[in-house]
Amino acid sequence: MKAMYMAAAAVFALTAVTASAQTAQEAAIRKMVESRLGEGVKVDSITKTPYSGLYEVRIGSDIVYTDAKAEYLFVGRVIDAKTMQDYTKARVDEISKIKFSELPFESALKMVKGDGKRVIAVFEDPNCGYCKRFRQTLNEMDNVTVYTFMYNILSEDSAVKSKNIWCSADRMKAWDDWMLNGKAAPQAPESCTTPNEKIFALGRKMKITGTPTVFFKDGTRIPGAVDLKTIEAKLASIK
Repeated sequence: MKAMYMAAAAVFALTAVTASAQTAQEAAIRKMVESRLGEGVKVDSITKTPYSGLYEVRIGSDIVYTDAKAEYLFVGRVIDAKTMQDYTKARVDEISKIKFSELPFESALKMVKGDGKRVIAVFEDPNCGYCKRFRQTLNEMDNVTVYTFMYNILSEDSAVKSKNIWCSADRMKAWDDWMLNGKAAPQAPESCTTPNEKIFALGRKMKITGTPTVFFKDGTRIPGAVDLKTIEAKLASIK
């Protein structure tokens, strides 16, 4: 029995030493990478990967790789040559997840079709051509609730259009009139307030760099004007 305890203690001690050494190495890699990438760059995490001795370097939602001595930086995707699984994409998807339930839905336009059981949130700019195309795709869907956040990143005019739509008597109709039919909403009263600045700040915080960007209840996102088949498949995969 005593021998068993001694063996267990030895294993525990070895594990602690190994963990401490790895932590020290990760700290050293972090310091070297930050110094080489320049002032203002902050590395959020260093993680040893199970492939080829590489270390994952996460900077915000971006990922690069380096060796154990941080002598080289590798920019690109790591793909399993046998299964073609994209490890980098999987990690980016994971770290880009949001808490869907915490979105400020009161600041979004709401469209309900059919039973509305399936729910998505979309960040769109009223001057975005891809958003207008994607709006046509959403119009073809059924049994879905769509929360649209007007995310004005293309021009100052985008904020003007968003204000006019937000201040309309029927916001959702005004949005569809513009996005689907090119019919502009009437000019909003000067006194009408909008969530424009709030949504702009939120989008920046969530690192949304283009429109449309679609978010799902599991917290994942898909950027771009994806087709109906793609969005239906994604919704079907969410439990």
